[in-house]
Amino acid sequence: MKIINFYFQVHQPYRLRRYRFFDIGSNHHYYDDFANRSIMRKVAEKCYLPTNQVFLDLINAFGSQFKISYSLSGTVIDQFQEYAPEVLESFQRLVDTGNVEILSETYSHSLSSLTNEDEFKRQVKLHDKKVKDLFGIKPKTFRNTELIYSNEIGQMVADMGFESQLTEGAKHALGWKSPNFVYQNVLNPKMKLLLKNFQLSDDIAFRFSNRAWKEWPLTVEKFVNWVNNLPEKEEVVNLFMDYETFGEHQWAETGIFEFLKALPEYALRNGIKFLTPNEVVKTIDPVGGYDVSYPISWADEERDLTAWLGNDLQDDAFKKLYDLSQKVKQIADPDIQRDWLYLQTSDHFYYMCTKWFSDGDVHKYFNPYDTPYQAYINYMNILSDFIERVNQAKPKVRKVTKKK
Repeated sequence: MKIINFYFQVHQPYRLRRYRFFDIGSNHHYYDDFANRSIMRKVAEKCYLPTNQVFLDLINAFGSQFKISYSLSGTVIDQFQEYAPEVLESFQRLVDTGNVEILSETYSHSLSSLTNEDEFKRQVKLHDKKVKDLFGIKPKTFRNTELIYSNEIGQMVADMGFESQLTEGAKHALGWKSPNFVYQNVLNPKMKLLLKNFQLSDDIAFRFSNRAWKEWPLTVEKFVNWVNNLPEKEEVVNLFMDYETFGEHQWAETGIFEFLKALPEYALRNGIKFLTPNEVVKTIDPVGGYDVSYPISWADEERDLTAWLGNDLQDDAFKKLYDLSQKVKQIADPDIQRDWLYLQTSDHFYYMCTKWFSDGDVHKYFNPYDTPYQAYINYMNILSDFIERVNQAKPKVRKVTKKK
């Protein structure tokens, strides 16, 4: 019997306003409120609300036979609360069914796991507290920003008490092996790993509406046959994708919602089960280690970090930001703490990416800048103001207890 593990990333950054050099020191509001509200409302109407309703209807129709999972970044939850509370309520209704798992991640969808373990762990705790407060559950499975993973990151996540993590089934890391098994972290075998089947995931997320694709149109019959025709020992197919696939990347006119509505019934009728990540690792034993010495992600053809780090613009901005870590830790000002979180969001570095060949269209999507250099200058102007505020802020007052 085959298992489908459906997981969706739900994230929106706080987009930055056009911030001039002359604003430094005089204007401390960094966010484009109009763009953030407009984009959230647009995506809510095209994707979040209709897709959530589709999944709620499917759960009501098939009960415990149909399961899905999400990770919701702290920044998207904050924007739900600010701009689209009905979207948050619709996610709460889904979670209340008991058929939905919410995963843990960093609060601001940050790259902190690559540079600052303390900040990484702090953000995970902040995120999980938010999830607990709003959904009444404690996440059991971890998913790092953009599925970024290495042996060392997996070890850090295991140290935090998680027993499973999602990541990419990268060809250069897997070699001849298949992503359709449960694996282990090589430094801590107790940490179980679920790897994205990028072929089948991308058939839905990227190729569904591509009329030049030799398999177009993609039908549920065709897709289910692909899953069932995998080798018998390959038990789990991890379908990981952006939630905006439904209605935003793939418009309603493509038939994506009809595909989604029809898939569970046909899959269940043909012997396929749907389980959440936590259920998968409790059901299937790992087959061995997944050795990832250098960080991987689910981005671009390279499946590495070059979408966010690697060029001079990205590396300079990244270093200057995280050089502030120790100072910010000592400051109690809630505005500084909020901006510290939101400025860490990985999207800001993604906009500075200078590789525009095979993945150019993906990098242009929802990018508010005309060029990566414009993104860098805008971010660094804001960061310069933020650095001034941090340097001028008063540190936390330490409580001194008198010795008896």
